[in-house]
Amino acid sequence: MKIKATAPSNIALIKYMGKEAYNIPANASLSYSLPHLVTTVEIETHNEEQDQWEALPGEYGVQLSEAGQSRYLKFFEKLKNEFGMKGYFVVRSTNNFPSDCGLASSASSFAALTKACYEYSLANNLESLKDLGFAGVPEKDMSFLSSFSRQGSGSSCRSLFDSWAVWEQDHARAESFPYQNLLHLAVIAEEGKKEVSSSEAHQRVRSSLLMEGRTKRAEERLIKLSSALNEQNWEAAYEICWAEFWDMHALFETSNPSFGYMNPSSLEILEVVKGYWKSHNDGPLVTMDAGPNVHLLFRPDQREAFSNIKESLEAKFKVWGLS
Repeated sequence: MKIKATAPSNIALIKYMGKEAYNIPANASLSYSLPHLVTTVEIETHNEEQDQWEALPGEYGVQLSEAGQSRYLKFFEKLKNEFGMKGYFVVRSTNNFPSDCGLASSASSFAALTKACYEYSLANNLESLKDLGFAGVPEKDMSFLSSFSRQGSGSSCRSLFDSWAVWEQDHARAESFPYQNLLHLAVIAEEGKKEVSSSEAHQRVRSSLLMEGRTKRAEERLIKLSSALNEQNWEAAYEICWAEFWDMHALFETSNPSFGYMNPSSLEILEVVKGYWKSHNDGPLVTMDAGPNVHLLFRPDQREAFSNIKESLEAKFKVWGLS
């Protein structure tokens, strides 16, 4: 039997930085899903004596290292045990965007694997899901499923939702704001693999003196950003998001030993967007993950701004855009 599932990347506007055992975050985070940046996972039963991983064909076919394959299949084994899946499988995966460069490929890949196992179990053994506590209601099941996905990759729990999601403690949930169907640009300052992984960054930032008060700052920004989005105060949302990603990157630069992801291209991209805001008194929300690349989110009525900024940046940088 063969099952295929997909999951999007997501971009957090309020970040979590620092985590405890089992990927429990130090603070709640808020994200928006990016349906044009997708991982596809296919699982199929086979007659071998162990589970295997293979790359699916694709523009950015995933090439997992031995350590990456081991991590992925170890989590797959955990899901199999949880969902009562018998036998052995070949797991295939691919992205339509680069891995390991700050576009949350880990989030989408672990979420897609979790969804594939859920859908396999749904097709074969609904009772096992009921025994685990699934409700048979898609939205509730996704929230419950997020607690499983989180254990493989923390931010993957947010990639189980179509739009806004809040991750707090052991699971994520769908969130609703007046702003929907946002336009998205990912501007690639560097496409290569990161020297410091996100997981390692979570450990290194513990040494930064700026970690004191970080949880409080993030939680306060989450409240303020939620209010700004609900009140449709886009400029206030922009200022909160801008302060939030700089706060996170300051942790990297003040760790011991220090490290960083921003490069001259990152700063050039940020200056272009900041200049647009100054000249138009409007513009996109801006954020960066643990990587050099810049994410821009536009309201649906900002198509002209989307096109103008995209045109000004794509002459020099690769961009992925959803309009």
